[in-house]
Amino acid sequence: MSACLIAFEGGEGSGKSTQAGRLARRLGAVLTREPGGTPLGERIRAVVLDPSAGLVDPRAEALLMAAARAQHVADVIAPALERGETVVTDRYIGSSLAYQGFGHGLDVDELATLSDWATGGRPADLVILLSVPSDVAATRLQRPIDRMERLGKRFHRRVADGFAALAERDPERWRVVDGVGDIDEVATRVDAAYDAWMATR
Repeated sequence: MSACLIAFEGGEGSGKSTQAGRLARRLGAVLTREPGGTPLGERIRAVVLDPSAGLVDPRAEALLMAAARAQHVADVIAPALERGETVVTDRYIGSSLAYQGFGHGLDVDELATLSDWATGGRPADLVILLSVPSDVAATRLQRPIDRMERLGKRFHRRVADGFAALAERDPERWRVVDGVGDIDEVATRVDAAYDAWMATR
């Protein structure tokens, strides 16, 4: 199997972090996350998610995400792929388009261009979108919520609609997986989606 980049996307409480870890272990892949994955990225993550940061301008937020992504690709993703290793990332370009684009109302095409530049033109080969109703997702957020999670139901509804629209536009790369159920049930669906995608390569 040739190395590939797999991104997990979804809203807060969708279970993508757990499922990204499960698939990475199955594949023996490099597991990473955004924003984060590098020392710089983790610092940016702390700033972006800190409730004390107050009201962050959407353009500033988009640029911070792009900066974290550029470092992430340079330090983690590109080197791993060059070594022939598959990479599984918890969030990638789709999150910027859904959150800063559909959520905050920035131009989605401009954000796509920004991310393309930040990544050196390296999109995910496969995007797994975990779809979970908002009421189910809310029950999963047992920890103190961060700044992004505090942006309100209307914002997160726009984000969810944005993810769905992105998946509909690019069905060859995006696979929508029902994220409702226990961890093993969802993992079985994720594995099936991955295997079906691999069969097309």
